[in-house]
Amino acid sequence: MKKIIATIFLGILIISTAISCKSESKKDSSDDSEKIAAPFAIKYAKNEINFTAYKTTEKIPVGGQFSKVDIVSGGTGNSVKEAVHNTQFSIPVSSLLTKDSSRDYKIKKFFFGVMNNTELLSGKLIISDDSNGIAKITMNGETQDVPFTYTIVDKTFNMQASIDINNWNASAALASLNKVCEDLHKGSDGVSVTWSEVALNITSTFN
Repeated sequence: MKKIIATIFLGILIISTAISCKSESKKDSSDDSEKIAAPFAIKYAKNEINFTAYKTTEKIPVGGQFSKVDIVSGGTGNSVKEAVHNTQFSIPVSSLLTKDSSRDYKIKKFFFGVMNNTELLSGKLIISDDSNGIAKITMNGETQDVPFTYTIVDKTFNMQASIDINNWNASAALASLNKVCEDLHKGSDGVSVTWSEVALNITSTFN
């Protein structure tokens, strides 16, 4: 009887293992076929979304980044340029990092937290020519066109742009952040300033 039970158990184990391996193999095969169909895919690239904000009258830079980006549509092509063009993306505000947990909390709660649609930033990248493009960025329920310049070196795409937060009707959010950071944003003149200008630097390095 023990032999029969052991034999049945062994059979079930072998079948389960075979099914599991088959399932994993199918998943890997699907990913590989997608990569072959589109040699350049942003979702497989190393994406770095960095920003620089400014505080005090002296305009001291404060750097940060978003550690996650989701590709909503597009993002693939036979070249870097083709993969970037018409890519639609969303960025979770929760992925914001500035190397200061207290600052992260304040930006999420007192800046993005007082906007409409506070959970995500979204947009679309449009390549205009060999060095310029337009980013349609949606924030605070508003969509604005942001001109950017870009370079492509080997398999690395880098774009730079500058935005004015007030263009998204976000002056109230900026004032909210400045209030909670009032003392920290005072310069040598004793005036607390949070600039509406933010510089963007985005890099995608393809495999």
